[in-house]
Order: sequence, then structure tokens, then C-alpha cells
Amino acid sequence: MKYLLLTLLFLFPFYLSAQQDSLTTTTKTTPYDLLSCYYSDGFHPFQKGNFYAGLAFSVTDKRLTNTNYLIQEVVNGERLDFDILLKAGYFTGNYGMVILNLNYYQNEFEGIVFQDPDTVQSNTLKRGFAVSPGFRSCVPLTKNERLSFFNEVGFTFGGSSSLTRNVKYVDVIDKTYKTEFIFGLGLSPGITFFAMENFAFEVQVNNVLGYRLNVTKSTTNDGPESKQVRQNVDFNINLLSLELGLAYYFGSNKNGKGVRP
Repeated sequence: MKYLLLTLLFLFPFYLSAQQDSLTTTTKTTPYDLLSCYYSDGFHPFQKGNFYAGLAFSVTDKRLTNTNYLIQEVVNGERLDFDILLKAGYFTGNYGMVILNLNYYQNEFEGIVFQDPDTVQSNTLKRGFAVSPGFRSCVPLTKNERLSFFNEVGFTFGGSSSLTRNVKYVDVIDKTYKTEFIFGLGLSPGITFFAMENFAFEVQVNNVLGYRLNVTKSTTNDGPESKQVRQNVDFNINLLSLELGLAYYFGSNKNGKGVRP
């Protein structure tokens, strides 16, 4: 029995090699061929009746030391921000779909800040959300529709709340509570590239042309409320506002064509 096991172990690598050679001679396909043939025929990601789901997110963890930050100097502190964007859509016609974006974000800062003439321990926590319904039109840039351009038009409404605590002289505490309401209209173009089957990478520039309304209310130590209303109309291409995300298109190959062999 022992010699039989040794014989099998010795012959097993040769068996695998023979099987691999057999597959190579019969199919002669490469990984690139397997990926590309999926898009060769019957691939229609933007046709009527398809569904779309997307995800974009960002996380920023920043440590500051003796840094001028906005209108104050941070002696020593840390800032942690994250932003999550969920997308869903339905193609009401070929190359056109209604879309709904849900956004949640949080900004947090903790550290020692110099506010002339005092140094204070500052803590700020801000949470907000936004809902953005709209319409997206898609224009294929290649014959197999693997690379495409899109333009998204929609409006946004949402809000945020923040609380800031500044402690100085150990027992002196200033608390500022702030709420913000946001409304906006925007035009946001982008590019979609299908990397693997129905999965796609998306790059989008937010609000190249748009209108934005901000209404901010704040109170300090339960004192009188202050209010600020700001309106902006912008035509601005800001490469720093690029949004990177992943998307999945349901039903792109539902006709059963172009399936890998």
C-alpha cells in the first residue's frame, strides 16, 4: 500500500501537466480572450429594462502639527473624514435611465488649537446626508459599448448637523451647535469602463455646471441664533473633485449572447 501511494504521488504531477497540455491544445484561449469575448456579441448594458447599482466612498485620516488650518492654527490634532455614496438606477429607455443617489458623510476633528490669545482643546463632530434623484444619458465610445461617456442631470437636497466643544482654562467650555440645509441643481459628466463582465469603473466630475443654496443656523452656548443664506451659480471643472466608484449593470447579457465559452 505504501509503494502504491508513493507511485501515485510521483505520477500525479505528470497527470496534471498532461491535462493542462490537453486543454491548451484544444481551446488555445488566453485570459484576455476570455474577458474580451464576453463583450463581442449581445452585450447591451444600456438597454431598456436593465438595472444599475453603484458605490463610491472616500476616507481621509490626517494628522496635523503646527499647521495653519482655515482661520486657526492647529498645534496638534487629527482629522478623520469619510464619505459613502450609494447609487441605483433603472433604464427607462435605451441609453437613458432614472437614477437615485444616497450620500452619507461624517467629519471629525480632535486636537489642540491656537486661537489668539488662547490655546484650546477643540472637538468637532459633523454628520450629514444628501439625496440626489436625476437622469443619466449614456453615449458609447466603442462598438462593443465597453467604454462610454455619460452625463447626469439632477438635483440634491440634504442637511447636516455639527457640534463643536472648545475647552480653555480647564473649566471654560464653549459649545457651538450648527445645522445646515442644502439644495442644488447640477450637471455631472463622467466615463464608464467595463473591467470584468458587468462590473464597471466610473470616473465622474461633480457639478460642472450648477446652482447651490446653503442655509446655515448656529447657536453658541444656547445664545441667540444666527442665520446665513448663501447662493452660488458655478461653471467649474475641478479635477480635485473627481469621484471614483464601482458599478454593476444587471441584465447586460440577458439575451444569452456573448457568454464565455
